[in-house]
This record gives sequence, C-alpha cells and structure tokens, in this order.
Amino acid sequence: MLDVNRLRLLVELSRRGTLSAVADALSYSKASVSQQLSALEREVGVPLLRRVGRGVQLTPQGTVLVAEAIGILDQLEHAQVAVAESLTEVTGTVHVAVFQSAAHSLLPQTLDALRHEHPALRVEVTECDPETGLVGVSSRDFDLILAEQYPGHTRPIHGDLDRVVLAHDAITLARSPDSSPDPDPASALWETRELPWVLEPAGTASRAWAEQLCRTAGFEPDVRFEIADLTAHVRLIHAGLAVGLLPELVWAGDTPSVDITALPAAPRREIFSSARRVSAAAPSIRAVRRALAGAATRILPD
Repeated sequence: MLDVNRLRLLVELSRRGTLSAVADALSYSKASVSQQLSALEREVGVPLLRRVGRGVQLTPQGTVLVAEAIGILDQLEHAQVAVAESLTEVTGTVHVAVFQSAAHSLLPQTLDALRHEHPALRVEVTECDPETGLVGVSSRDFDLILAEQYPGHTRPIHGDLDRVVLAHDAITLARSPDSSPDPDPASALWETRELPWVLEPAGTASRAWAEQLCRTAGFEPDVRFEIADLTAHVRLIHAGLAVGLLPELVWAGDTPSVDITALPAAPRREIFSSARRVSAAAPSIRAVRRALAGAATRILPD
C-alpha cells in the first residue's frame, strides 16, 4: 500500500521543481523530504528520481506515478466533500488566502456573517500574493483564494482550479486632498509626470500595470516609494508626499481621504476566487463564497 503523504510529496516535487522548495512549502526539512521520497521508491520498487547536477528530476516512472497520485488525492478529497454534503450543519475548516486590500475590506464582513450563519465553521486566513496563493490552492495549502487581476494582466490559469468572478473595482488616480480638481482624466494623469509616485514593488501585477498606464500617457513615473502596504500609500498621498493609483476596495465603502480622479477609460480590476474543482462543491467553501459575495455587494455595488 502506497503512503498518501509520500505521494503528495512527489506531486509537490513535480510542481515546485526542487526538494528545497517542497520542504519550504510543506514545513519539512529537506532531509525529511528526501527520506520520504526514498521510502516511496522502495514501496514502488523502481527509481522515481534521478540526480541532475545538484538537483533531482523525475524518471519516466516517477512521471507516471505523479499522474496517478493526483487522481488519488483528488478522489480522497472528493470523498471528504461527499461526507460533508451529507451533514445538516456546515462544519470543518477552510483555509483562505487573500490579497491585502481584500483582507482589510471584504474579510471582516465575511467573517462576521459566517460567525452568525455557520458557527461550527472555522476559517483560517493567510495574506499572500495571488501568484503564490494560486499555487498554494493547487497544492492543498489553501482551500480557497481571493485574488485580483488588472486590465490586460491575466493571472496564470490552473486547470485544476475554478475561477468565480466576485466583483470589479475602479482604479483611480489618488492625489493629496488639496489638489486642484481636473475633470479631464488624461490631463490629470499627465500633470503628475514630474511628481513623486508611490507604487507597489517591482514584479507585482499592479506595478507593471501602473507603469504601462503612465508610459501610454507619455511619461515614466518617478517612483520614490516602493511599498506593498496600500495603507501606507494612502498616508503618503494624504500628506502630499506622493501621488499614486488606488483601487476602490481600499476604502472599504468609506469616504476616500484623498482626492480621487478618474483615469482614462475608467479601468477596473477584477476580483475573483478560486478553489480546486474537486472541492468547490464542499458546503464549507460554498458558504465562504456566499459570505464573500455578500460583503462585495455591500462594498462594491456594480
């Protein structure tokens, strides 16, 4: 009988590429991962890995076993969902990954609704970037992710995950509260060409989108501040130390504390959730999605 946990390690190795990455993702030591995979090889009776330089690579037999292991893990999860659907009460634990502005805005209302509607349901939340979170859902580190994508920057599509659009929120130019009004979106953006900017760190989807927006307008933004925390963006902008781009969700339904000006073409980012297809029908995941949809409707009515 093959060990299910060892099969999962092999699947994770096929996804993450190195023993170190598997160890980090699953909170094992690298030596422990190696030992468990060696034990799996003994169980199967054939080599599953081969050394390539300092790393390892799946053998053809290892690749075959990965495909079978994915099916086994999915079937086990399907069995758990079937049991959960037979209950009259929504129970269990849902591990949710969220991006920052959703954690600040959508999450409190969502958790409050779930506390009253499904008191036996436990929700555990981790803030992380969408790229990491989507991989984490595929790897069963999380059950559900709340993610965002900017216009023209589609997130990678994972075939084992579904994608349910939750809402859209407007992205606007944010300036200090005493800025002079400018009803023309194009000229308002152009007027910031010599001002200091605050943007999220290089490599993020929001940063790439913001830079492209400015370049399309004919200038390179003078990025003085690279900060992931949008709350810090708001404070710098409010103090007149920078200008930036802020999504509507950051205000969580409250009145903006800075000057908000529309951008050319009124861009909106998409907010969506993803779960593994095999577990998306679980009562617990459906309950969390319903609560998220309710919170989004109250904060971001379309």
